[in-house]
Amino acid sequence: MNIQTLLTPFARKPSKELLSKDRSTVRVGIPKVLNIWNTHQFWIGFLEGIGIKYTNIVFSSNTSEEQSREFGKGRGTVDCCYPVKAMSGHYGELIFGQKKKINVLLSPLIYSMPSSLQGHVVANNTCTRVMAGAENIKSGYMKEKDVFVENQIKYASPYCTLDDRIIVPQQLFDGLKDIFDLTYEETKKAVEIGFNALDTFNKKMQKQSMDILEQCAKTNKPCVLVIARPYHMDTGIGHEIETDLQAHGYPIVWMQYFPTDPTLMNWLFEEDIKEKQIKSPFDISDVWPSSYSSNTNEILWAAKIAARFPWITCVIRLSSYECGMDQPTFTPTQKIVENSGTLFFKFGDLDSTKPSGSVRIRVETIVHYVKKNSASIIEKKLARMKTQWPPVKAEALV
Repeated sequence: MNIQTLLTPFARKPSKELLSKDRSTVRVGIPKVLNIWNTHQFWIGFLEGIGIKYTNIVFSSNTSEEQSREFGKGRGTVDCCYPVKAMSGHYGELIFGQKKKINVLLSPLIYSMPSSLQGHVVANNTCTRVMAGAENIKSGYMKEKDVFVENQIKYASPYCTLDDRIIVPQQLFDGLKDIFDLTYEETKKAVEIGFNALDTFNKKMQKQSMDILEQCAKTNKPCVLVIARPYHMDTGIGHEIETDLQAHGYPIVWMQYFPTDPTLMNWLFEEDIKEKQIKSPFDISDVWPSSYSSNTNEILWAAKIAARFPWITCVIRLSSYECGMDQPTFTPTQKIVENSGTLFFKFGDLDSTKPSGSVRIRVETIVHYVKKNSASIIEKKLARMKTQWPPVKAEALV
């Protein structure tokens, strides 16, 4: 019952769209950081849509201390957010670490995110530090001399609001027309291809998550939900904590890819809707009135999911050291989860120096409590549900 966090990560089949200009030899480097972790398929699809060969779309490797030492040394800028600071190594790897040089370094300024909660919350904005991180790190490569010009690399950081699909073509045309010699029409068509790629990938991942949840329900076995920001999928940011847990036999579901199947959503939230506590399964106004931040909104929503779904017996909350956006959510998410009897464990100080020994000890502790308490947690949570989940009911009739 394993789940791959990213199927064929950062890659997909090439598009066959006809284009007005030949860009097949252009190589584009993208730092694999921050919100690229859950929008990468959009950027791959978009670039293919304007004629960039998929083999010429280059992502940096996962974050590591070696990457920072080799490629980011002397390029650091002041920022208390480690995931932002780590970008220096990614930029350097793309500029200096490629056997075949890139022509463009693409590091978008993503102001807002596509989200399943869209229309049910105030906004889907990104963290301001994360959004501005691209320009912050860029300055480290221009403080003495322009490294991009010196290496004949065009730097592109288009501003985009990915939660508002109608205006994205104009935003990317304005930000990239001089980089790739684009027309508006081909930009618009490429944006459509990008969103189709992103939607297809997300549906595929949600289907995998649904398969895991159904299997857990049919066998009455527990699974673990990871509540975190997208970049915690990066092995150098999240330290592979979820992988260690999965090695003990507990399937992992990431909140970013939790299925939004209407039947499942209605089963989980039908009583709350009947009692008019919320208007829809995606409404978080009962626990979080200030719902402007996309990742924060989804963190609170995921906590509500974990509190209701019987076979999620444990939540792992990942957060980077002193993350200002996460601080206000620690207590609410813990209370929501623990009030349902579900186990809650927080790694709230993840950084580059997180000792592997302490992580291993904590994982062993988590495994002990999941093994000891899961059966009773499932039983108590099932007792609170008014009906059976349809897939389980169907299985029982066979």
